[in-house]
Amino acid sequence: ITAYAQRLLDGLEKIDWFDSLKEMQRYWIGRSEGAAVYFGVKGFDDQLEVFTTRPDTLWGATFMVLAPEHEIVDKITTPEHKAEVEKYVKWAKNRSEVERMSEVKTISGQFTGAYGINPVNGEEIPIWIADYVLAGYGTGAIMAVPAHDSRDFAFARHFNIPIIQVVARDGEEPSDPSTWEGSYDAKEGKLINSGMINGLDVTAAIKKTIDYLEDNKLGFGQVNFKLRDAIFSRQRYWGEPFPIYYKDGMPYALDESELPLELPDVDKYLPTETGDPPLARARNWQTKEGYPLETNTMPGFAGSSGYYLRYMDPRNKESYFSGEANAYWRDVDLYLGVDEHATGHLIYSRFWNMFLYDLGLVCEEEPFKKLINQGKIQGRSNFVYRVEGSNTFVSLNLRKNYKTTPLHVDVNMVENDVLDVEAFRTWQPEYKNAEFILEDGKYICGWEVEKMSKSKHNVVNPDELIDHYGADTFRLYEMFLGPLENHKPWDTKGIEGVYRFMKKLWRLFVDEKGNLIITDDAPDSRELKVLHQTIRKTADDIERFSFNTAVSQFMICVNELSDLKCHKRPVLEQLIVVLSPYAPHRAEELWEKLGQKGSVTGVTYPEFIADYVRENIFEYPVSFNGKMRFKLEMPVGTAKEEIEKQALG
Repeated sequence: ITAYAQRLLDGLEKIDWFDSLKEMQRYWIGRSEGAAVYFGVKGFDDQLEVFTTRPDTLWGATFMVLAPEHEIVDKITTPEHKAEVEKYVKWAKNRSEVERMSEVKTISGQFTGAYGINPVNGEEIPIWIADYVLAGYGTGAIMAVPAHDSRDFAFARHFNIPIIQVVARDGEEPSDPSTWEGSYDAKEGKLINSGMINGLDVTAAIKKTIDYLEDNKLGFGQVNFKLRDAIFSRQRYWGEPFPIYYKDGMPYALDESELPLELPDVDKYLPTETGDPPLARARNWQTKEGYPLETNTMPGFAGSSGYYLRYMDPRNKESYFSGEANAYWRDVDLYLGVDEHATGHLIYSRFWNMFLYDLGLVCEEEPFKKLINQGKIQGRSNFVYRVEGSNTFVSLNLRKNYKTTPLHVDVNMVENDVLDVEAFRTWQPEYKNAEFILEDGKYICGWEVEKMSKSKHNVVNPDELIDHYGADTFRLYEMFLGPLENHKPWDTKGIEGVYRFMKKLWRLFVDEKGNLIITDDAPDSRELKVLHQTIRKTADDIERFSFNTAVSQFMICVNELSDLKCHKRPVLEQLIVVLSPYAPHRAEELWEKLGQKGSVTGVTYPEFIADYVRENIFEYPVSFNGKMRFKLEMPVGTAKEEIEKQALG
């Protein structure tokens, strides 16, 4: 994937994705322009290559830092520092990359006793090792410019290493870095204490420094990427097997005639007792000649990176997909998914597609034309407050008088933030004898919006809500919670409003005794107006994926038709068709009640007729002596003289 880093960046400009998701991919790819610089090592012929985005600050480099795993560390460490360096290397190797990169407040390092030679001024600078430099990033070596980098600044302060200012803000005089509280992030300014680039601004200084390094073979301009190649292998059972076998320790590919290679039966999906992957449990996991097959499997993204292409040609027994099928379908029009996949599946799919494009197998370079991230439905947690050292729980608004510990409680035993205390006592054995300090005879819980999680006891079971309210009410309420792309807190109280709407919709068709009350009367202008406002609004909202506003419009429509006592087939039939994507079960049932044959989903979406929503009456405010006295309803287009006559009359 690293070979495609720049193209993956460039491609982001061609696709209709959320800016936030594009930004996540840009950061993950991590393009940085700068220079590779060669530092000599005093007493050795070796050179240390350092990549820096700010070669103009070379004159401010006062020390170097190597990753503890760097191959040269053992060679250049002096005898008097060897024991401490070996101890530090052993400690650092036992820490994860995440720990090493995230603990910015913890400063650790060890001097090797060796000195690097700054190529632009010949200065000797100490070489340290520190765990915040990783062997897998860049060259595993950095030049440290403490005046203009926060982490280098903290390191230099901690180990009493000199700090030299080499960039000054425009219009500011240089100052003593020993008095600074932190580093100056020097993206702008003029160079100082920097020899041949003194007085230049940052951009010009970078260019001149790179030219100097290249002319003197001390380095070269370079573009780097943070993106790294993925490990395409997993030590687990579930995954596509590699069609690879081993002969005399060398890997060979199976012949195409022997594909597909399918997963074998195993006694359990666990590693073997000797630590081999689960496929090693399979009997006769070998070729017909007896050569052992690979026991690792492909990762999840092997299949997920390109599954959409198989959808174009799912019954093709000869190939992944045909050129004809791909030329017809081309790419995915709309991808709906969560942003957790931004730096995994979604970036691999783009790379995978570009690779197939380069082979001439697909006709579009990018796989997903438009992508929308749907937000998560968040939980609404409830809390009880346990008085410390007791099994007594105090209600929310009384807890200021006690020292308490908040505990998550199962939201299914809470209604409108009021706890069912008896249900709580039977919830877990330790609460069997719980005592409660109530307010107005009730125990009021605290609440907070959090991610739904079993550990927070705030998971809402959709099955229970569907049993109580119906699947359509559940669907509509999920859409009504807010914009598709936003994270939205679930609140079961709110579903009652949607449930009332569904009952009100039913009453347009069926009376309280269950009798169908539909008439074939022609609709009047008011009924046609609200119907066609709804047709226009919901069609537009579907195009914009604004489902919450469409549900609001349905509520407005049903309320107005109820006020108009509209039970007319020409209006309600079209309303059912418009509603069917949102409430499919109720729509099908009402469609059948109207005597229609077949599914409502096969009916053409109603056509919006603009004439029905044009205003033909205007309400004129009439004022005299500076005050509005009344309003006068007149047809739109009435002559001024007629309006004056009516008002005076």
